[in-house]
Amino acid sequence: MFILFIQVVVSIALIVLIILQERSAGISGIFGGGDGGTLYQTRRGVERIIFISTIVLAIIFAGLAIFKLLSGN
Repeated sequence: MFILFIQVVVSIALIVLIILQERSAGISGIFGGGDGGTLYQTRRGVERIIFISTIVLAIIFAGLAIFKLLSGN
């Protein structure tokens, strides 16, 4: 039961972090404009922290799911 609660909290935090990440935001990004079509963007400051936190939470979420699967609960 405790693992399920942690998994729900991690999944909600993961959803929030994914929504916070901006990639070609705005109306010009919808239609393909914006940054000129560059493939690589350097992340700095808060954007980098959000990006790394998203990766860490995704790994934790996957680990919890595998643990729950293997434990049989």
